[in-house]
Amino acid sequence: MNILSPSILSADFWRLGENIEAVKKAGVEWLHIDVMDGFFVPSISYGMPVIASIRKGTDMFFDVHLMIEQPERYIGDFAKSGADLINFHVEATEDVEAVIAQIRELGKKVGITIKPNTPASSVEPYLELVDMVLVMTVEPGFGGQKPIPECIGKVTEIRRMADDKGLDINIQVDGGINLDNVETAIAAGANVIVAGSAVFKDDIGENVCKFMEKM
Repeated sequence: MNILSPSILSADFWRLGENIEAVKKAGVEWLHIDVMDGFFVPSISYGMPVIASIRKGTDMFFDVHLMIEQPERYIGDFAKSGADLINFHVEATEDVEAVIAQIRELGKKVGITIKPNTPASSVEPYLELVDMVLVMTVEPGFGGQKPIPECIGKVTEIRRMADDKGLDINIQVDGGINLDNVETAIAAGANVIVAGSAVFKDDIGENVCKFMEKM
């Protein structure tokens, strides 16, 4: 099943609740929530209080993407704030398996993420332990970038690894995905699509419908 996970980083925070209701009304079930610490990536976004606040107003699936150093320090806090899936970067911790176990112990789904310069092979040891792999198709922390073609190739490589192991896991892409290239990402093997401004700019409901038609 293909899933659209709109990134609220591109939403209008003055009208965040309205924007979330708009995507839900259009048929979206997931929300992508980017957490950036200013260290692992240059930008700073939002943290647990924002997630806990919107958790009170919706039952949507919270796909929380941690772009932070040593994510193990805050897994419990993000779980308490309402995350359904906690996704962390393999580059951000010295013990990937320990963080996976930490998330599992809290009853949450697990995702692992790789940046553009990280090879697809880096996730292979963990494929049987996670629910999703996120392939960043741009450098995290910077907006307005175009997807790097080589990253789309990594999606295909990871899908092949999963198939070879008989695993039915989600593969997510994030970075510069829009109506012009979403079909390319899906054809490569992705089934969870993160889109930001392509969803939240102008008519949200219409944008979602167009994505759904292509997915």
